[in-house]
Amino acid sequence: MTVLPRRGTLAITGGTGFVGRTLIRLAVDAGWSVRALTRRPAEPSKEIIWVPGSLDDPQSLIALAQGADAVIHVAGVTTSPTDAGFERGNVTGTAHMIEAAQAQGVRRFIHVSSLTARSPEISRYGASKARSEALVQASGLDWSIVRPPGVYGPGDVDHLELFRAARHHFVPLPLRGRLSIIHVADLARLLLALADSSISGQIIEPDDGRVAGWSHPDFARAIGRAVGRRILPLPLPRWIMALGATVDGLMRGEAARLTPDRVSYFAHPDWVVDPTRRADPSLWVADIPTELGLADTARHYREAGLLGR
Repeated sequence: MTVLPRRGTLAITGGTGFVGRTLIRLAVDAGWSVRALTRRPAEPSKEIIWVPGSLDDPQSLIALAQGADAVIHVAGVTTSPTDAGFERGNVTGTAHMIEAAQAQGVRRFIHVSSLTARSPEISRYGASKARSEALVQASGLDWSIVRPPGVYGPGDVDHLELFRAARHHFVPLPLRGRLSIIHVADLARLLLALADSSISGQIIEPDDGRVAGWSHPDFARAIGRAVGRRILPLPLPRWIMALGATVDGLMRGEAARLTPDRVSYFAHPDWVVDPTRRADPSLWVADIPTELGLADTARHYREAGLLGR
């Protein structure tokens, strides 16, 4: 096996989550040393130093940033029943990570935001991400902000229910609209490319390279093909999604995946990336065709016993 020379050290938040796990794996494969934040005990390895702590523990973030060449701030709150939850996880947590980078002299700061940040009036989640972006832009660091659209891939839970529904020949999506999508490994490669670059002061909206994104019916049919089913797209009016959020809240409480706030941005008709904010092709281009990525995701769901046969 070829052993790559060390490229430097990355400080990563959100390393135990969906995007973070892939990011750490690819970072190690590319020759980076990794310092990663974790709430739970984890075994250290030669390439990964797990730093116990959280975004609301500034001292743990200072320890995380120690000796790092760049920070990749992935962690955040995507679902919360209150404004305070979004504020604490996405705004205050980002402020603490910025302060830790400054305290340890780490200049390079890669911030994972969300496409929802460009329309903060639509949702509390998007508003909190927009506020986090403002903090990064005012930090004085060499920053880059990445606004992913929908992120899918093995290990994703947000799209799992769509795959499950597709097995029954329908996929529930909002009544109208278009969206962009990106595979988790492509997103991770972009974050690593930015950490290794001198680019600063850019907001990047990456996607799978599909011009004008996916219409909801086309995306539904693509998921159907991934699970081997012919699909009848099932357009859902906003009031039905709102009813579903109420039921999910009653059944699962704070663990509900479909919340009124999520309905607000799910129902928005345009979540296609701005082509003027795509990454320069000399830095990064998407590598995974979405049809193949969806099929691979379905296979992983089946192997994990989440999708059936």
